[in-house]
Amino acid sequence: MKIADTSNMLLFIPDCKTPEQLLADQALCNIIHTQIAGFSNNYWELRRCRPKLKKLRKLLMENPYEGPDREREKAVTDSKYTMEDLLDLIQASEEEILHQLKVINACKIEGYWRVLEFDYEMKLLNHVTQLIDSESWSFSKVPLSICLQELGPLEPKEMIQHILLSYGMKHTDKVDEVYFEMNADKICTATAQMLLQNAVKFNLSEFQEVWQQSVPEGLITRLDQLKGLALLDRNSRPETIFLLKVEDLPEDNQERFNRLFTIREKWTEADIAPYIQDLCAEKQTVAALLTKYARSSVQNGVKVYNSRRPI
Repeated sequence: MKIADTSNMLLFIPDCKTPEQLLADQALCNIIHTQIAGFSNNYWELRRCRPKLKKLRKLLMENPYEGPDREREKAVTDSKYTMEDLLDLIQASEEEILHQLKVINACKIEGYWRVLEFDYEMKLLNHVTQLIDSESWSFSKVPLSICLQELGPLEPKEMIQHILLSYGMKHTDKVDEVYFEMNADKICTATAQMLLQNAVKFNLSEFQEVWQQSVPEGLITRLDQLKGLALLDRNSRPETIFLLKVEDLPEDNQERFNRLFTIREKWTEADIAPYIQDLCAEKQTVAALLTKYARSSVQNGVKVYNSRRPI
């Protein structure tokens, strides 16, 4: 909400009636003397704002789901949240929260929304990719029933289905058999995160080699799969790469830019765009954000952006 000025003076009159409230068949229009209780030259204007969703992941990460064995060891008082709890704690609509829960691959377990601990998530994904390899299936058609049958003894069937939904698209064939078309980019991205989270910096060429060797056979790794996950430093010798997740950056616009310019003094638009795209309001572009929060210059023939204020 923000205060907006108006050139018309707004008068507050007790028991005032609008034309719509007057009787349509009232023939006589009497002049009524009344007292003005107050006046105003401004009013409150509602403006659509970006939902504050960073808190959602933070809340769910207080108690990530690590599998049934670890769950039995946890205290009953550990933080868990229902949708009602999340609506009370987060400035967003139910629709916006549900959309973000899908984005962060959250799932409902015993009535509570949970996110999987990353190592457990990778364990589940590894079970699925190993089964695909052993059965010589195409990544574009992974049958749900056989996955549940083969992997059910290892992990809860609900978790197997959840990992398929997180990394694939659900389809039904002509005989009503459910299968999943796995998303190669998502699998490659998750594998990259697994490798990068254990190192401060990685030699880029070595990382690309290890990364390609680590993904399932038939999948091709590409650097564009790392947007918003990792940052390349092509000015260092040798070139390096390190983990920088957009979800770990501040939600406030100015704080986000301050953090980014602390990490790197000058950015190209291509490098910074994945880290500020989510800040764009409705109909706002990355270029407009950069114009507001950064100063542009040309360095070696390339347009770069740096902070408008000292960091």
